[in-house]
Amino acid sequence: MRKYLIAATLAMAGTLALSACNKQEDNQQATQQAAAAKPTNPNDAQAWNAYLGQIVQNNMQGMTAERPYAYLVPAGDDQDSKAKYDRQMQNVQDTIARGVLPGNLLAFAGPSSAKTADFVIAAFKDAKPGSFKDVIVLFIGDQADKDRVTTALQPTGANVRFVAM
Repeated sequence: MRKYLIAATLAMAGTLALSACNKQEDNQQATQQAAAAKPTNPNDAQAWNAYLGQIVQNNMQGMTAERPYAYLVPAGDDQDSKAKYDRQMQNVQDTIARGVLPGNLLAFAGPSSAKTADFVIAAFKDAKPGSFKDVIVLFIGDQADKDRVTTALQPTGANVRFVAM
């Protein structure tokens, strides 16, 4: 009788543990979906970084580098936004000129998909053909800008990925 009681207790504990795991997975999925809400304020850099960080985190398959390089392209037309845009462009162009090792991931996104696409195209215009072989370039934007970015990056040999906002 004692053996049956112990077996029943173990079976009950196992069942409860498995149901708790399923609830945890459901909660994690719900949290991920809730965390990926697109910010409505184009000037809220903190919200955009959190939103884009979630997308980059979900698209790191095949990356062998320690961390991805994510670039948030400012959307505004005021002096501060233009200065941030110019600094970001200089930073990316310097990185592209030096070259990027295979296995790295470069992610580009911003509140304005068209402006982000223009940014990527301008940044990669001087990249040597084949110089980004096995480098992942993630473009987060609108479907309308996907083809322009893909066409511009094709000669570099980069593995272009697209995520719609």
